[in-house]
Amino acid sequence: MTTLHPGDIAPDFTLADQDGQTVSLHDLRGRQVIVYFYPAAMTPGCTTQACDFRDSLSSLEAAGFTVLGVSRDTPVKLREFRERDGLTFSLLADEDHAVHDAYGAWGEKMNYGKRIEGVRRSTFVIDPEGRIVHAQYNVKATGHVARLRRMLSID
Repeated sequence: MTTLHPGDIAPDFTLADQDGQTVSLHDLRGRQVIVYFYPAAMTPGCTTQACDFRDSLSSLEAAGFTVLGVSRDTPVKLREFRERDGLTFSLLADEDHAVHDAYGAWGEKMNYGKRIEGVRRSTFVIDPEGRIVHAQYNVKATGHVARLRRMLSID
């Protein structure tokens, strides 16, 4: 299983967003980007995490960050999720989990005491040159955005 570390080049990707438009990491060069991987739209933990990003978006953007959420959901489901919860950042569809694989966000994990294969809730901070600044694996949905903001010194 791939694991990314600070200093690694972030794997490039092009994925469809909730509106069917393509978003490429390469096109965001020159900006700081937060890419987070979550298991499934409209589930309790993923909703908590997405709403925390939504509620912190103005301070994250003021600090120069673009936020992208990535899941295996279809663009249609992502649009539903975005509309239902008033999410104001792009949600990207990685239905075959190829981008999850490239980032190490797909693999074996523990779920209620059982080893399973699936999405490892993960967050990556990428600098303007496309290098990983922070790579966090197996994060908890609740409180994650607050911890990330503290780590990035964002009020």
